[in-house]
Amino acid sequence: MSQQVFLRDAMRRLNYTRDALAQRIGVSRRALDSWLLPDESPEMRKMPDIAQRFVLEILKGVSVDTQGVHHGNNESGHHLLSVDGYTRDSVEDLLRVADIMQPIARRQKTTRVLEGAVLANLFFEASTRTRLSFSSAFARLGGSVCDTTGFTFSSMAKGESIHDTSRVIAGYADAIVVRHPDLGAVAEFARATHVPVINAGDGPGEHPSQALLDLYTIQREFSRLDKLIDGAHIVFAGDLKYGRTVHSLSKLLALYRNLRITLVSPESLMLPPHLVEYLANHGHHVEQSHDLQSALKGADVVYATRIQKERFGQEETLEGYSADFQINQALVNATCGPHTLIMHPLPRDSRPGANDLSVDLNNDSRLAIFKQTDNGIAVRMAIFATLMGVQDQVQHSLREVGWRVPVYLGPEDEVPYRDQ
Repeated sequence: MSQQVFLRDAMRRLNYTRDALAQRIGVSRRALDSWLLPDESPEMRKMPDIAQRFVLEILKGVSVDTQGVHHGNNESGHHLLSVDGYTRDSVEDLLRVADIMQPIARRQKTTRVLEGAVLANLFFEASTRTRLSFSSAFARLGGSVCDTTGFTFSSMAKGESIHDTSRVIAGYADAIVVRHPDLGAVAEFARATHVPVINAGDGPGEHPSQALLDLYTIQREFSRLDKLIDGAHIVFAGDLKYGRTVHSLSKLLALYRNLRITLVSPESLMLPPHLVEYLANHGHHVEQSHDLQSALKGADVVYATRIQKERFGQEETLEGYSADFQINQALVNATCGPHTLIMHPLPRDSRPGANDLSVDLNNDSRLAIFKQTDNGIAVRMAIFATLMGVQDQVQHSLREVGWRVPVYLGPEDEVPYRDQ
């Protein structure tokens, strides 16, 4: 385990900020920050052996406080269909594996732990990021990918059942990723096979891998800002009725403590009542609002969503969804602090009148949407590695890459890609 992964894992398990860990082990914050840099960073400094031993002793002697944290059972076993099976401990175990995957995701290391394995990407709904992200994650672990997109290019267009399709594909592939427009369809795929099935979105249901990468992004950014998720103010804005990413992320956030969660949407697109009740039953303060400007004040995270018009029934309209629901530069400057995270699961609708997250925020350092997409590779690699049982092989299989790696991925990146 690298020094950075070791320290990040220790902070997660102890629920410490950087300042709290530095104070506990008696070092300066500046020293700890230098130990937390990636191995390849020229500013990284090796942690003294005595400091490492001290951290290990603290981890042995401290019982991590999980009072009020929900513990569930993963009934889907070797599939990832929902976030319902995660506990706070198990989700943070997965995020630790994602930390291990970061050098591979950032193209500094390579591994072949899934060499010979085949992924079937079955997308019966349009997708760019999720489909390519899963493909890239599997390929970076050494596997190969077979894609099919849309019903037209599937035997299901000929009347084949989900059961038969799943059972046939299981004979070809070692893992299956499915996106389907119908709620529950991915679970039906999973019931027909013992090959790992991952839900990449089932209608208005869930999108577990997106929620995991969103949580991972919040956690990494909060660590950088010396904040904890416990006690944070989270604002969800937009289509909360059909926004499956919000459904999954809200369940994961419920594993933390004392959150203030503000839900902002028109009356017709409010979060389903069972999820509001779920959050309240886990001890969080939930408030619903139709006034975006007042809701954003004091927010630690603002999570915007696109209107899911494709899921509307015949009688449903966009009544009440006006320009007042658009999150733009002027609104953020007027209501948000300098360290508020602005997030969106993408794609955002940039067409005039869509009132989605505005493109005028593209150069704002608070915008985290591209950090989300970049982190998605590491998280989805962690999901594959864990479901396929190779997570413990990764560290010993790493090799240097042989190609030129970009220092910055985008012209607006405020820090070098290698040092993030």
